[in-house]
Amino acid sequence: MTELNDLVGLHVLTAVDMDTNSLPESMRGEVWDGANVINFELDGVTYAVIEDPEDGYRSSMQEIITVAYSISNRFEPCKVECKMRENGGDVVLDMYDVVTGNVVLSVGTWSEYGDYYYPYFVAEFTPENMASNTQRKVSQ
Repeated sequence: MTELNDLVGLHVLTAVDMDTNSLPESMRGEVWDGANVINFELDGVTYAVIEDPEDGYRSSMQEIITVAYSISNRFEPCKVECKMRENGGDVVLDMYDVVTGNVVLSVGTWSEYGDYYYPYFVAEFTPENMASNTQRKVSQ
């Protein structure tokens, strides 16, 4: 089983997409119905980070798994350094573009005020922070 902290370190990010129920039917069940999913590819391995759909008004990450399907939103390889951000029981994996130093992708569970009463599922992709997109802005 994969954990977010297993991904800490230097990697190459090549694809990201966000969806609801993008998991194949064979992997779905009552637990997956209505779950938000963010998929990403690091070093050629595709991961799905799944929201816990049973949280009601609150939201959190249920789990991260490796999957065998491909992601259609592919881009120029982006070297990233993955670091953990922790606040009590909340954990988020932030992926920083090694050239720009900016966060490109964040996944996990976070509570804004540290009170854990209103945690939220973090699935944030910021492609404009990738060096390849920054260089395009400058050259235009």
